[in-house]
Amino acid sequence: MPQISVKAPAKVNLYLKVIDKRPDGFHNIVTVFERINLVDRLSFKTNRSGRIVITCDHPHVPTGPKNLVYRTAEIIRKEYGITAGVDVAIAKAIPVAAGLAGGSTNAAAAITGLNRLWGLKMSRDEMVDVGRRIGSDVPFFLYDASWGLGTGRGDRIQTLPIGRRLWHILVVPKIKMYTPKVYGHIKIPKNGRSRARTSRGGRNMLTNIDDNANILLHHLPKSDVATISSLLYNDLEKVVVQICPKINKLKERLKSLGAQGVTVSGSGPSVYGLTDSQQAAKQIQAHLASRYSQVFVVRTL
Repeated sequence: MPQISVKAPAKVNLYLKVIDKRPDGFHNIVTVFERINLVDRLSFKTNRSGRIVITCDHPHVPTGPKNLVYRTAEIIRKEYGITAGVDVAIAKAIPVAAGLAGGSTNAAAAITGLNRLWGLKMSRDEMVDVGRRIGSDVPFFLYDASWGLGTGRGDRIQTLPIGRRLWHILVVPKIKMYTPKVYGHIKIPKNGRSRARTSRGGRNMLTNIDDNANILLHHLPKSDVATISSLLYNDLEKVVVQICPKINKLKERLKSLGAQGVTVSGSGPSVYGLTDSQQAAKQIQAHLASRYSQVFVVRTL
């Protein structure tokens, strides 16, 4: 039987602003996604048992119905009348529950992989529709784009034609941080609600949602690292630090070593900083390696 292999890259959020809480319990946000070269690999092979069988080389990744890849396969099989089973092998490089969208990018890889494996010929819109039902971060990974602007739950994606590549030092402390818990602590200000609009072509655009997001998007393609670093922002960071005050110490350590714009990614606990070069990031990595086991030098993919 043929086997399909798909790469699943991680992301960091260079910007994340929580706008308000939605009637469905989620939050409307504005976020700037950056795809990075920290990559899981998934392989898919049809089996005749009719079962979804997932294996993973990481002990903390569930292999049953709680796994987003499993849920993705269930949805696709039901909607397209697929009776065959599938064997999925996940080789993890992205840390788990780290604010890097490891589960979401795996789900996107599953949509892509199963579409090819079973010859479903799903359009991009159909794949994105499936992705939205699985998780808010999933749609971004269904676009072949290094950069994306996310609005709505973060699931309405406008790809950004930014040719820029950035280097980062990325540290993942061994703390589990779960997105629902972090968002559960967010307090929405009563004044200053911002709004998003959708253009006629269906692309999500910033209006007056947040001037700082617009400023970041203006500077990303052309400005120096110091200027870009000064514009990084994450509304969830204060909650992450409240839950785990040690994150602040990590941030200060990274700054003292020369990392710029040090910020929590997504719902944490991953912390990253920008550097002027790969060499500068590797120098910081060498300083941190004895204390932190998950220190990565990554770049825009």
